[in-house]
Amino acid sequence: MTKWLQSGRRRDICIILAGEDGLNGQTLKTRLERHYDERIDPKSFYGALSAMVDSGFLEKETEGIADEYSLTEAGAARLDEQYAWMREQLDRTEGGDG
Repeated sequence: MTKWLQSGRRRDICIILAGEDGLNGQTLKTRLERHYDERIDPKSFYGALSAMVDSGFLEKETEGIADEYSLTEAGAARLDEQYAWMREQLDRTEGGDG
């Protein structure tokens, strides 16, 4: 697996977008802030989105005056890999092997 999901914020962005057809940046940022219960620096947040678009894991389309983001097939595949790894680790822990 590549390093792109080492950031919890990037993972969480993908998780939110996995259940959506697309969200504008502000809505996505607000959902993360509610989850984290703290404000996210806009420059850092939009920098993460841009990096994920540049890497091909998110797609960005302009809707009116807002940019809307959605998960690409590559992003969904990496998210599935991350979920499988997490499930494996949790199963190992629940089974008493960890």
